[in-house]
Amino acid sequence: MSTPASYFETMYQRSPDPWRLAERWYERRKYDLTLAALPQPRYHRAFEPACSVGELTLRLAERCDALLACDRVASAAGTAARRTAGHSHVTVEQRTLPEQWPDGSFDLIVLSELLYYFDATALDDLLSRAVAALEPGGTLITVHWNHPVDEHLATGAELAPVLARVPGLTLMTDHREDDFVLQTFGRIGPDQRRPPSPAQREGLA
Repeated sequence: MSTPASYFETMYQRSPDPWRLAERWYERRKYDLTLAALPQPRYHRAFEPACSVGELTLRLAERCDALLACDRVASAAGTAARRTAGHSHVTVEQRTLPEQWPDGSFDLIVLSELLYYFDATALDDLLSRAVAALEPGGTLITVHWNHPVDEHLATGAELAPVLARVPGLTLMTDHREDDFVLQTFGRIGPDQRRPPSPAQREGLA
């Protein structure tokens, strides 16, 4: 069974930023590493589900021509929308995934602190939708806390082999620390080739 919606609603009733994303150095450092791990300097259309209060959203906005962010909790989505109101290319919506996966394709999908809330069936559904929506050569980045939590169904290290088995993706970056696991995957194109590395994109390798 996936983590129930009541868990998230209760968390946001207690605090507008229950995980203190806007103030912890741990979070700021993790977001910096997340942005640094993206293999392309800029993306055309990105999707960030589970955006919470929009801390990572603000940073992603600087690297994307268009960014769709969402959260299942209305108050969180509202906070993120207010914080990104100065960025006309950012849209924030309330959505529940995987059922309300958005239409269209993306060249960047960011799954940060999200996947461990889904049971196996819902996780398979979400990852299938993500791959189907990711353009050939596009980037899927995942970042997950690596310590046991009662409401989490897996750790970052336990999610890594699940992601490795997803058809259509190839692992590009694998950064692991005691606290979290950060990975980037490239969407394999029709020619079945890996997307180029940052060095290859600039003719260095």
